[in-house]
Amino acid sequence: MSHNQFVTTTRRLLRDTPPMRLFEKAKRLGIWNPSNIDLTRDRHDWQSFSDQERTVLLHLTSMFQAGEEAVTLDLLPLIQVIAQEGRLEEEMFLTTFLFEEAKHVDFFCRFLDEVAGERGDLTRFSGDNYRLIVYEALPAALHRLRQDPSPGAQVEASLTYNMIVEGVLAETGYHAYYTILERNNWMPGVRKGISLIKLDESRHIAYGVYLLSRLVAEHPGLWPVLEDKMNALLIPAVGVIGDIFAAYDPMPFGLVADDFVNFAMDQFSKRYARLEKARGASLEEINRVTAYAIETDDA
Repeated sequence: MSHNQFVTTTRRLLRDTPPMRLFEKAKRLGIWNPSNIDLTRDRHDWQSFSDQERTVLLHLTSMFQAGEEAVTLDLLPLIQVIAQEGRLEEEMFLTTFLFEEAKHVDFFCRFLDEVAGERGDLTRFSGDNYRLIVYEALPAALHRLRQDPSPGAQVEASLTYNMIVEGVLAETGYHAYYTILERNNWMPGVRKGISLIKLDESRHIAYGVYLLSRLVAEHPGLWPVLEDKMNALLIPAVGVIGDIFAAYDPMPFGLVADDFVNFAMDQFSKRYARLEKARGASLEEINRVTAYAIETDDA
C-alpha cells in the first residue's frame, strides 16, 4: 500500500464537521487520569454497606468492567475501516476511543482492587442476555469488518457497539450506579470517575449516531439491515436490566426496574428518531443536526 496524497497537504482538515467537533471535545474533556482520583472515602463507605448492597454494586461493576474491556479489545477493526476509507477527521476522533475505553478499564480495576478488595472471578454475574451481546454479538460484528468492510457491516458494527452496548447497557448502568451513590452522597471518588466516563461515552454515542446517519443517508437500502440488527439486540439488551432486578428480592437501595427500562428506552428512542430522519437527508443536513446536538450536549 502506498499514498498518493495527504489530506492535510491538499484540502486541509474540515474543522466544522461533527467528528472534528467531537475531537475538540475529547481533547478538552477526555484528558483525565484514573490514578489521580482519590478513593479514600470510598473504601470507608464500602465497608458500611450490607452484604446484599455490596453484591449489587459488584454485579453492576462486573458488567461495566467486562463491557469496557470488550470494547477495548474489539474496537480496532472499526477504526481501521474508517482509516482505509480516507476519512481522516473521523479517524482522528476515533483515536480517542481506544484511549478512553482503556482508561475506563483501568478505573474499574482500581475500584475492584482498592475499594471492594475483590480479586475473585466475577463472571458469575454475566447472565445469558449479557453474554449474548457482550461476549458474542459485539466481537462478531466488529471483527467481521476485517473481512467485510462494507457499509452494511459498518451499520451492524456501529449499531451493536454505539447504540446497544454503549447507548443501552453502559449508559443505563452508569445512570443506575450514579443514582445510587449521588442520592446518598456515597463514594465521591467513584462518582467522579463515573461522571467522567459518562462524558466520554456521550461522545462515543454521538459519533455512532452520526456514523449510522451518514451510512443510512448514503445507502438508503441499508435501513432494513439497521432495523433487523436493532430488533435482534434491543430485546436482550433490555433483558439485561430485567435480569439484574430478578436476581434480588428485594432490590437494595430502593431501585425500581421500570425507572431504568424507561430511561434506556427514552434514550434509545431519541437516537432512533434521528436515524429515521437521516433516511433521504443530505450529508449537510446530517452535519447540521449532529453539530447542534453536540453543542447542546444532546447527542
